[in-house]
Amino acid sequence: MTANSAAEVDALLARGLRDLWYPVCPSSFIKDSPISLRRLGYKIALWRDRDGAVHALEDHCPHRGAPLSMGVNLGDRLACPYHGVEVRCDGTVTRVPASPGCTLEGSQAARRFHVQEAHGAVFLFNATDPHLAEPPPLRLPEEMTSGEWSGFLCYTEWGADYRYVEDNVIDPMHGTFVHKQSHSMSEGDISAKFQLRRTEHGFMFEKAGQRGVNFDWTEWCDTDLHWMRLAIPYPKTGGPGGPFTIIGSYTPIVENVSAVFHWRLRKVSGWQRNTWRFLYKNRLEARHWVVLEQDRVMLEAMEPDANMREHLYEHDVGLSRLRRHKQSLAQKQLAKSAADVATAAPAATAA
Repeated sequence: MTANSAAEVDALLARGLRDLWYPVCPSSFIKDSPISLRRLGYKIALWRDRDGAVHALEDHCPHRGAPLSMGVNLGDRLACPYHGVEVRCDGTVTRVPASPGCTLEGSQAARRFHVQEAHGAVFLFNATDPHLAEPPPLRLPEEMTSGEWSGFLCYTEWGADYRYVEDNVIDPMHGTFVHKQSHSMSEGDISAKFQLRRTEHGFMFEKAGQRGVNFDWTEWCDTDLHWMRLAIPYPKTGGPGGPFTIIGSYTPIVENVSAVFHWRLRKVSGWQRNTWRFLYKNRLEARHWVVLEQDRVMLEAMEPDANMREHLYEHDVGLSRLRRHKQSLAQKQLAKSAADVATAAPAATAA
C-alpha cells in the first residue's frame, strides 16, 4: 500500500465504511421535532412522522444549505426554515413556495438515509448511493431478535476513535487487568494462550482451554452491520440466566468521538425473566457502568496516534486480524469508487 492509499484507507475507516448499517442513537432521542446528529461524516436530520416512523435526511437543504433540522415537521417531509423549501424523506424536493414550478421542484436533490428501529436503537444504512432505493435487511444477532432473550440497551459517547473501542473489545486480556476488581472478572490467570477460529459471520478470538471464568472470548461479526459479542460469567447472586451476554456496535460521531452501544442480555423466561430485569435495574446496572467507565477513562487517556507507536505481541492477534480485515474492506470500497468514476467519465463525455 502506498502512503497516499494508506491515508485514504485511514480516512475512510475514520468516518466509517460505507454500505453498512450502523446504530446512530437510542430511539428515545427522536421525538416529533427534528433533531440533528453528526454521524459517519454527515450532519443528519432525524424526525418521526405522524405514525411514529423515523426518517432521516442529510441536514442540508438543497437550496442554500440551511439545516433542515431547524425546520417544520410535515410528516413525511421537512420544510426548511430559511425559505420554506419542502424536502420529502426520499430526498425529493416537493415544493418551493417562493418559486413554484422551478427546476428544483421534483428533483431528488437531498441525500436520504434508510433507517430502522430495533431493540431500543435507531439504525442507519450508510449508503454510497445517496438515493439508494432499498438497503439490505438489518440482520441482528439472535440475542436481539429472539423472544427467549431479555436485555437492555446501554448507550454512551466516548472521546476516542471508535476503532479504539473495537480494539478494546476484541482484546479479552484487558479484562484481567483493567477490570480486575469487577465482581464478574476477578478470576482466572493473568496469562493465557489465545487462538483464532472462524465463525459463520466472522471470527472468534478466545483463550485456549478457559471458558466461563473471566472475559474469555470475543466474536466479531459482519451481517451488513458490524457487531461484537462476548460473554461474562456471573455468580449466583447475579440471578438466573447463565452467562451475561453483551452485543456491542460502535459508530463514529466526529474525529475521536464515538457512539458506543452495548446491549446487555440474558436467556431467561417466565419468572426468571422478571427476576433478571429487576436485579439488573436495581443492582447490576450500576456495577456495569463502573466497568464501562474503566474502559472509557483508559481509551480517552490514550493519544489519538497511540496505534501508530505500538509493540504488539501474541495477545494482539485478534486485534491485528480485525484491523487487517477492515483495511481490506476499505481498500475494496475505494477501488470500486475509483472504477465507478472511471466508467462514468467516458459516458459523461459522450453525452
